[in-house]
Amino acid sequence: MAVDLSMSVLVVDDYSTMIRIIRNLLKQLGFENIDDASDGSAALNKMRGKKYGLVISDWNMEPMTGYDLLREVRADPNLATTPFIMITAESKTENVIAAKKAGVNNYIVKPFNAATLKTKIEAVFPDMASA
Repeated sequence: MAVDLSMSVLVVDDYSTMIRIIRNLLKQLGFENIDDASDGSAALNKMRGKKYGLVISDWNMEPMTGYDLLREVRADPNLATTPFIMITAESKTENVIAAKKAGVNNYIVKPFNAATLKTKIEAVFPDMASA
């Protein structure tokens, strides 16, 4: 994988076990600089204080959902270009369409493994995957 493994990755999920799973998968892929947040509001605060190369967020969180986080990120000129992957347990077509319209870079349906995560990350960084 020719993606920059030293970039900061922010994992956003209100379920600590899922954060641990995603963190472990990212480490298996070689990422080292991984932060986490328990909801969209906490993620926004972290993003405003640090530049992230990638955000991986769950859709279904309280009080701020991953979808709301995505919309906030895309509306903020300082954050708008941040690559964003949405994770969800639901593969509803309308959710995928809504996320795409809101500017998501890729979409992962649970459950998934390291190979799926790698493929989705590489698709977000096509220039790096071929490097």
